[in-house]
Amino acid sequence: MAALRLARGLLKEVRRQGPGPGQGPRYRESAAYTYILQQFRKNQVTSEKLCRAQHELYHQASTYMCLLQSVRQHLALHQEYHSKGERSPHEVAQLVGLKLPQQPGGKGWEK
Repeated sequence: MAALRLARGLLKEVRRQGPGPGQGPRYRESAAYTYILQQFRKNQVTSEKLCRAQHELYHQASTYMCLLQSVRQHLALHQEYHSKGERSPHEVAQLVGLKLPQQPGGKGWEK
């Protein structure tokens, strides 16, 4: 069951990293999809053999899945915090969870 969960997670991350709809080959026709399935099928363990390469495959697959997840999260954070140009002090304070103090109205305080 761990192999199936790992394969599904890896394919999900590959699908998220792929081009958008209409910009390239469909998900199931991509080279990455066919390669991942081919490797998992090649290294399946039957009741008659112990496959040392299977453990190496699981380690490589989990490492690669972690890399794909980290790249996706990094891009999301980069877009959130660096996608805009110059920001006002009020926007910057809200971005980090702070509030600017309210300035009282009256003489000497211009808005």
